[in-house]
Amino acid sequence: MIAALRAWWKSLDVYADPRVRAMLFLGFSSGLPFPLVLTTLSARLRQAGIDRTTIGYFSLVGLAYSLKYFWSPIVDRLPLPGLQRLGRRRSWMLLAQCGIAAGLVLMAMADPSVDAERVAWLAVFTALMSSTQDIAIDAYRIEAAAVESQGAMAAAYQIGYQVALICAGAGALASAAGYGWHVAYLIMAGCVAVGIVTTFVIAEPTTRIDRATLAQEARVTAFLERSRHWPAPLRHAVAWLIGAIVCPFVDFFSRNGLRVGLPILLLIATYRLNYTTMGVAANTFYLDMGFTLDQIALVSKIYGVIMTMVGALAAGLLIRRYGIARTLLVGWVLLTIANLVYAHIASIHPGIAWLATAVSADNVANGIAGTAFIAYMSSLTNTAYTATQYALFGTLWSLPAKTIASQWGRIVDAWGYPPFFVYTAVIGLPSLVLVLWLLRHERRERLAAAPA
Repeated sequence: MIAALRAWWKSLDVYADPRVRAMLFLGFSSGLPFPLVLTTLSARLRQAGIDRTTIGYFSLVGLAYSLKYFWSPIVDRLPLPGLQRLGRRRSWMLLAQCGIAAGLVLMAMADPSVDAERVAWLAVFTALMSSTQDIAIDAYRIEAAAVESQGAMAAAYQIGYQVALICAGAGALASAAGYGWHVAYLIMAGCVAVGIVTTFVIAEPTTRIDRATLAQEARVTAFLERSRHWPAPLRHAVAWLIGAIVCPFVDFFSRNGLRVGLPILLLIATYRLNYTTMGVAANTFYLDMGFTLDQIALVSKIYGVIMTMVGALAAGLLIRRYGIARTLLVGWVLLTIANLVYAHIASIHPGIAWLATAVSADNVANGIAGTAFIAYMSSLTNTAYTATQYALFGTLWSLPAKTIASQWGRIVDAWGYPPFFVYTAVIGLPSLVLVLWLLRHERRERLAAAPA
């Protein structure tokens, strides 16, 4: 018993790493804009008299996060004029953070009850800047620490992210209740300074290129040799595309093979379906159940986010002790249970105690599942193509999830909330099969690697 406690205590050592602590602030910077263009914005729209179906379509703003793969090669390889001294990752972070601040200021000045279309376009712009920041921060997180520290890096990122959700969720709702939405969004724009200061403080990570990566990059050299007769601008543009887009794809499948690579991509595409589909409906659900903005801020946006941080910390320890795959399974089971709890309370019109119970189950589960999922995707990348490959994984999981989630308003209008939450639990079943496959695959690999 004492030995087990010592082992768990030793697992906490990883959180003393300065790079892990830096992820708290970068996680905050990454999480701050997300509610302001999605969940918090949905509450603002509802109070402005916008109908639920239209609010559901507003969730398509989140596609900016899903489609970031398409410009991630630019972030991965293109230096920014005038910002080269900051380095590849930090320069893109700074540009995106300035764009986020500008977008939030403009959203503060807009009125959705008068011009909802303008608010939608501003939300799209802010989401594009936010997703660009995510590309750079994700790449920094993966490159700044070794594989064995990725669980702690992901946990610290998640904790910072959840603190930002308190700020942009409960903080924005409380500010809106007291001073109006215009002031609330201006305050949130000021909070972007946390990310800007962190960007200047941290050091640019160093990357190492292995022999297999050099072999992939040889494709670019070979193309340049074969295309000497091409016009120089076209020749160099195509060579850049080969190195930035083709090589990351080839690298992933050359390391994993088709038989393993395809199930991995399917697992990434399905693992977050249930949480994302349920999550976009949360604020409107709470309002429709009769809860006030202050109650939502207290239970969902403060207490609930603290529960998510508890889950993230637990995930960091679980990953260190039992590995990523088992932690993914624990997260899946808990998320499914949470969705079914929501289905129950939606049928009884709950009081505040039932709401706190559901929020506890949901947020602890999300803290565990989300942290394990980030660590898993991070472990699959090659540092030569960090931003591109991780953004590809992000597109694979978020594009189907957010597209499906955009229809939540129509489903609830047609069937009600209880069947909707049962539906969000059921669509997670394919990912269970794939997590079990991953556990079996890792077991086979361990047996194959064991000495005879």
